[in-house]
Amino acid sequence: MGRSAVLLAVALATLLAPEAGAPIRRPGFQNKLFLVSFDGFRWNYDQDVHTPNLDATARYRVKAQYMTPAFVTMTSLCHFTLVTGRYIENHGVVHNMYYNTTSKVKLPYHATLGVQRWWDDGSVPIWITAQRRGLKTGSFFYPGGNVTYQGMAMMLSREESILHNYKDEEERRANIDTVLKWFTEEGLHLVTLYFGDPDSTGHRYGPESQERKERVRQVDRTVGYLRDSIRHSGLQSSLNLIITSDHGMSTVNKIAGDLVELHKFPNFTFKDIEFELLDYRPNGMLLPKEGVLEVYKVLKDAHPKLHVYKKESFPKSLHYTNNRRVTPLLMYSDPGYVIHGRVNMLFNNGEHGFDNEVMDMKTIFWAVGLGFRRGLEVEPFESVHVYELMCKLPGVVPEANDGLLSILLPTLRSGEASLHPHPFHCQAAPSTYLFFQAPLFQEACRSLPQGPEPALSL
Repeated sequence: MGRSAVLLAVALATLLAPEAGAPIRRPGFQNKLFLVSFDGFRWNYDQDVHTPNLDATARYRVKAQYMTPAFVTMTSLCHFTLVTGRYIENHGVVHNMYYNTTSKVKLPYHATLGVQRWWDDGSVPIWITAQRRGLKTGSFFYPGGNVTYQGMAMMLSREESILHNYKDEEERRANIDTVLKWFTEEGLHLVTLYFGDPDSTGHRYGPESQERKERVRQVDRTVGYLRDSIRHSGLQSSLNLIITSDHGMSTVNKIAGDLVELHKFPNFTFKDIEFELLDYRPNGMLLPKEGVLEVYKVLKDAHPKLHVYKKESFPKSLHYTNNRRVTPLLMYSDPGYVIHGRVNMLFNNGEHGFDNEVMDMKTIFWAVGLGFRRGLEVEPFESVHVYELMCKLPGVVPEANDGLLSILLPTLRSGEASLHPHPFHCQAAPSTYLFFQAPLFQEACRSLPQGPEPALSL
């Protein structure tokens, strides 16, 4: 026997041994999908930090040069776009905070996660669509995953508490273990998992800080643990894994001489305002008591870093204002500047929420599994298109949405090989096995002819 054949025989024997985990499954399994989001992971965070686990998978994964999030580039809004395929003006989650312009109620981020009517506003996320078609779904800390939609809830879900410790690396691993048990023991087909970092570190210390870099190293270790855990659980033959995020992060000019401070603007007074949503990063909403035009005239040229619009004049390309929840006047500031309302409230060194065309707001998209091609880098795309791809993988008919399957279809393998991988044919699903399996198996498969990538039909 040649060296390649010997290596392959030894590797296969090892993989099929009891201590190596569950045997690779035969054709006929349900195609599973696992979406993992690391909040605030800017598109280039892995370029100034040593990330051995991510680097080791580069040959076997699909990677976008970057992904453009929806506007406004906030956590809940952008995460909900991923699971609905709808722009923010169409899915209705227009802010991280629940608010009511009549009662003047405003709720913070974590409280808003449990407000059912804020999320269930007509759009049906992929969890519910999949369950209606007989699949089992779950959500672990993912924004929007702990409420009901049209009377239906996820089969399994966990809600993040306000006191959650994002620094706890062991807890991250425990969460991964729990989700993988949902797949293996509870029979779930689709699960979304959310991690709140590196966002919180980027806010506190800034995106260029050493603390942020160390947190990215931690994320890399988490990805390594995730990969190894999938292999040991026996899910490598039936799982598609997407690792992504909601937005990036930009450095704040905290001590600039030209801060955006509405309370210092000449001729502007809050006595003319019925309701305001300010002091929350680079965005703001105002409901004037009367005379929208007059307040607009006072504010529109009040500061060179501030962009103020009447609702009907807001840029259509941002897909944000065509929703009843958006107030008659709204504004956003330039990168590096946040909006201070009645007093100066924000003290973070890093922020997001800026225009989604700003490079610091771009984020990541990596994917690997039986359905994906390997070693493929794709052109940038908008996050609104991910939903159609996620529906395609487990065979779910999508709801009406704003995305296009054709944008990400080239990332997929075609034909029966992608749907029913065979353990004795390296060419069948190399993106799955070379990503999850031991180095010995990788060397054996690499030494054998791989053949051309399957052709894709658009």
